[in-house]
Amino acid sequence: MNKEEAVDSSATQRSPLDQPTPALDLVVVQPGAVVSRTLIKKPSGTVTLFAFDTGEELSEHTAPYSALLYALRGEAEVRISGKPHELHAGELLGLPAKEPHALRARSPFQMMLIMIRE
Repeated sequence: MNKEEAVDSSATQRSPLDQPTPALDLVVVQPGAVVSRTLIKKPSGTVTLFAFDTGEELSEHTAPYSALLYALRGEAEVRISGKPHELHAGELLGLPAKEPHALRARSPFQMMLIMIRE
């Protein structure tokens, strides 16, 4: 395959969001892993799906932007500035900009992270 054919074939790939799609099908829990898939990446913000196996975590960190977590499946503990929050499927939790936060999955856990750049 020459370079032109490779470019043409990639241009015809369809977005996973060009038709109704179950969010849980777009990122799958893998044993002993954290998996992510960015769905939208724009200068104004990102939308990323995450899947965590039980016990997997994101260590404490800060972000310069506010974010919103939407739990799709399972349960997780989210710590914001040291304060624990239990997050269950169907619930939302805001993450303030510049505050330390961490996440640990209590069960197989899938979520959407919406980050808004200010």
